[in-house]
Amino acid sequence: MSGQAIICGGSIGGLFAAAALLRTGWRVDVYERSRAELSGRGAGIVTHGQLIDALAHVGADTDELGVETRERAVFDKAGDVVATMDYHQIVTSWDRIHQSLRSLIPEAHHHLGKSAVDYETGKTPRVTFDDGSVAEADLLIGADGFRSAIRARMLPQVQPAYSGYVVWRALAKESDLPRDVHEAVFERFGFYLPAGLQIIGYPIAGPGNDLRPGQRRYNFVWYSQVAPDKLADMLTDATGQHHAMSIPPPFVRDDVLSAMLAAARAQLPDPFFRILEQSERPFFTPIYDHLSPAMAKGRVALVGDAACVARPHVGMGVTKAAGDALTLAGLLGTGDVPGALAAYSDTRVPAARAAYDRSRQLGDWMLLDPPGGNPDGRNNPNLHDIMRLTAIADF
Repeated sequence: MSGQAIICGGSIGGLFAAAALLRTGWRVDVYERSRAELSGRGAGIVTHGQLIDALAHVGADTDELGVETRERAVFDKAGDVVATMDYHQIVTSWDRIHQSLRSLIPEAHHHLGKSAVDYETGKTPRVTFDDGSVAEADLLIGADGFRSAIRARMLPQVQPAYSGYVVWRALAKESDLPRDVHEAVFERFGFYLPAGLQIIGYPIAGPGNDLRPGQRRYNFVWYSQVAPDKLADMLTDATGQHHAMSIPPPFVRDDVLSAMLAAARAQLPDPFFRILEQSERPFFTPIYDHLSPAMAKGRVALVGDAACVARPHVGMGVTKAAGDALTLAGLLGTGDVPGALAAYSDTRVPAARAAYDRSRQLGDWMLLDPPGGNPDGRNNPNLHDIMRLTAIADF
């Protein structure tokens, strides 16, 4: 069975859903709220076998997908390695995955500057956009992110919850790193795990998916606790405007960046601080999570972050969205759209819950260390479990 589908949201989850449906004969239109093509600012993505298989399944290019790492290592405050683990993994970038999927969507069916604000159900769902235009189809897919308008209409009680910490992200050019720093950390999937914070870092491709040694980048990730009242201040820009839930990176105030760098100098191992010093302008994102108890109703389905956001420790956001898309497309072959969507929800809610639960466990191990305990990252009681479970899809 094939038909016409509307996908609200043109990020990776929406593109995966579009590509999967196109492969099964559906006609698809993707509506993205941004007026410009999306970019992930080079953000790192950890891949899993399931993600690579899903990309191949929809016909996306998987050649030279990213940088291969073969070892995980935990560092202490002095910059010494205190634990290692052999683990082969490919780390890529958000842009690389997005571009490979975007190329599969015909230009005439990819629409920018169209933000869904509401929908009506019936024999055919009818979507209203912020410019007043409407669209109808046999199937509506909400892939519009963790603040999804489609989910807000379907499940208004499901709201993202603040975790109590933010993630600072930065990218450093490989060629800018001092030789001793490069030798110590660059080729590894690195961790620093003292009480109350967490550093993760790994190499990714350079701009344009450049994988040549010397042209790559280092992806720096720092989870740092921030009280809600302090977060409100950090989300206020230099003009005094407060941004709800997150702030565009260019609007992060200089004094917020200065305070972060001062804290980094005091708290981080020297190699990680020196990477941060060499980075492009860092930015932060508050960490939220949510889990929808259902992922479909009638002829409307949720995929990716619209359905569930697991904290990024689990490294499953893109892989989870790919699983949603392929499961949905496979089930729609029955010819019974409402029945297929009900089966999709029954299948994917437990998968989302598994990722959600693991990510919370990993976050709790960071937050629940007693104050003053494990000050240098050497004696974390959960050290080996964190290294073994972070961004590994074995559940």
